[in-house]
Amino acid sequence: MIAVIQNWLLQLGLNVEYTELLSKGLGFLLVVVLAFIADRITKQFLLRGVARLVAKTKSDWDDALQKRKFFNQLAHVIPAVVLYLLIPLTFGTKSRIVFFTQTALVIYLVVLAVLIVGALLNAFHDIYNTFSVSRQIPIKSFIQVAKLITYFIGGIFIVSLLIDKTPVYLISGLGAMTAVIMFIFKDAILGFVAGIQLSANKMVTIGDWIEMPKYGADGDIIEIGLTTVKVQNFDKTITMVPTYALISESFRNWRGMKESGGRRIKRAIHIDINTIKFCSDEMIDRFQNNQYISKYIQTKKVELENYNKTIEGTSQINRRRLTNVGTLRAYLVNYLMNHPSINHDMTFLVRQLKPTEYGLPIEIYVFCRDSEWTKYEAIQADIFDHILAIVPEFDLKIFQNPTGSDFRELVGQGGKRGQ
Repeated sequence: MIAVIQNWLLQLGLNVEYTELLSKGLGFLLVVVLAFIADRITKQFLLRGVARLVAKTKSDWDDALQKRKFFNQLAHVIPAVVLYLLIPLTFGTKSRIVFFTQTALVIYLVVLAVLIVGALLNAFHDIYNTFSVSRQIPIKSFIQVAKLITYFIGGIFIVSLLIDKTPVYLISGLGAMTAVIMFIFKDAILGFVAGIQLSANKMVTIGDWIEMPKYGADGDIIEIGLTTVKVQNFDKTITMVPTYALISESFRNWRGMKESGGRRIKRAIHIDINTIKFCSDEMIDRFQNNQYISKYIQTKKVELENYNKTIEGTSQINRRRLTNVGTLRAYLVNYLMNHPSINHDMTFLVRQLKPTEYGLPIEIYVFCRDSEWTKYEAIQADIFDHILAIVPEFDLKIFQNPTGSDFRELVGQGGKRGQ
């Protein structure tokens, strides 16, 4: 090509001393123009054609590749290849300019290859995330490892080109640098090992609610990466937890609660012990009109009457009688059994705990059918609103430490006595 240009310049009558230099300059300019034309043709026609084809197909693969600019990265290869092939025709195969230019172009192509592989891996990850299994077995950490390996191999090739040595020469020298490499990539290696264990054992998945107080994490997992797990807390802040910490330290995963079909309600009310007493006839007659305990009252009356017939004497001490606190427990059992939001197939308890200085605890231990936070809290609040309001109907009081109004009432009563 240079000879043709040089003969053309000589025919124009130019001096022989300048034709060689000018012909090389024109040849280089022509190569650049050809590479530019190849670049324009690729981007203006090929990429647009690919974009139209992608828009018409029903496959998700091409859409993912288009989104991750896989085809755009491929398009950059064509002008680089044109330059690489035509540069020797301008300056000759033994020219140092050709050597440095081709070396720079090969480095550029290696970088492009790394970016192309990265775009392909990202597209594969996007497609994988469209499947339901992606929530159970996230692969982002594996994708990141594959990218690191790609970057590492690309770096090896680039360094080998710069120092004009084969990649084998550099790889053979890595044995002595193993300790340094292990130190540099410690987090990545630990994260990769942790990612394998997390995925294999299904310890955590995207969407799991976890608690890890040490790291201030209390929310849903939104991303599992190579070195970090991203948790969106309920106050919408983001906490980064080291991936390896999930297998080396303890944390609470609420996935089991979500999958079980129920969320636990475990709360106690404290009854003032001074208000606990046997039920009078008037109280029993009143309780018989309550739909939740009318059957209980009738059954207990027959049971107690039959038992008390066996007791000799008229003393009430040895006789069995209903208590207001026992009747309250029976009411709570039947009230909750008839509550539509309580899961009766799971643990169901209304129990009396050890008396304390705060009174007698009556604990509700049941499971709500709806595990969604806002609905669960609303159901729990409605239940205890009713319980707190119904307690006085059994001539009982909820224990509460004395307040200012209590002291004022005592002072007022003392003043009246003094008068």
